[in-house]
Amino acid sequence: MKRVIDIFGATMGLLILSPVLIIVSLMIWRQMGVPVIFRQVRPGYLGKPFNMLKFRTMRSAVDMNGELLPDSERITSLGRFLRSSSLDELPELWNVLKGEMSLVGPRPLLIDYLPLYSAEQARRHNVRPGISGWAQVNGRNAISWEEKFALDVWYVDNHTVWLDLTIIWLTMRKVLKREGISAAGEATMPKFRGDRR
Repeated sequence: MKRVIDIFGATMGLLILSPVLIIVSLMIWRQMGVPVIFRQVRPGYLGKPFNMLKFRTMRSAVDMNGELLPDSERITSLGRFLRSSSLDELPELWNVLKGEMSLVGPRPLLIDYLPLYSAEQARRHNVRPGISGWAQVNGRNAISWEEKFALDVWYVDNHTVWLDLTIIWLTMRKVLKREGISAAGEATMPKFRGDRR
């Protein structure tokens, strides 16, 4: 049933929001050039890597050593708007259609974080990652990594179709209110450095 909802929701989302997808693509192309879509390898179900798609929100600016500048220095004004409105997440609907993601589940994080999780935190990969999740509607980036992972694992143990529909509804409310977009003093979240316990 969850997969049926994912396919139906992603298909309808792509169809209904196609004008928005086109307009956002043109805006990114005009301000930042190509590529318009940002692709990054993320861990999916059971940690299997896949290419997650998002609208590009940052320039590829580097320092004198060729290292990428901090997110706060690379993100554009358009990028801030796309993130605060969650429009940057829309291309992930294609990942949902392909079965790499779900509409609801723990957010797919960086591959680099895989060896840093505790055994309990790693259980967040026992379901497909989602565009939104229990942690996103309970604080998003304004809560600590430990709180976020605890909410992810709670979802793994308690997910139902009804809970997924509730999370989708709460996500729409959060997006409209633009809550929890970033941690204090950060463009998004500070990097996860590993379980501190």
